[in-house]
Amino acid sequence: MAETSNQPPKDMMGFLEYYLVQKAPFQLPDNAREAIVKYGPWVVLVLLVLTIPALLLLLGIGTALVPFGGAAYGVGFGYLALFVIVEIGLEAASLPGLFKRKMSGWTLMFWSRMIGLVYSLLAGAILSGLIGAVISFYLLFQVRALYKS
Repeated sequence: MAETSNQPPKDMMGFLEYYLVQKAPFQLPDNAREAIVKYGPWVVLVLLVLTIPALLLLLGIGTALVPFGGAAYGVGFGYLALFVIVEIGLEAASLPGLFKRKMSGWTLMFWSRMIGLVYSLLAGAILSGLIGAVISFYLLFQVRALYKS
């Protein structure tokens, strides 16, 4: 029975926790974890504020270019833009929970990062999407224990 504890869990959260925390070759120091939890929501808030004009511009230009790009551009732009909107919406929704150090905020940020990974893969940015996902999931799971249910 002791050998089964060395096996990665079958669920996704347990699997990621196993490889990104328990088996990770490098653990973040406690003060770095605390700094991420303390200042991370502020960084997300600033990035969201900076993203809003770009998103509005993207949606405006995309709408204007649909007649010139044909139906294929409209369909392709639609589902990719939908992923970006959902990702940003989840990040914004996670902020109150992140500021209060609640697990619900952490979970929303996790799903935002997951949507971001799917978006990157669908957009063809496979390598950068995977590298970004590994880094963001590593940081998220390193600080997960500091959030309360």
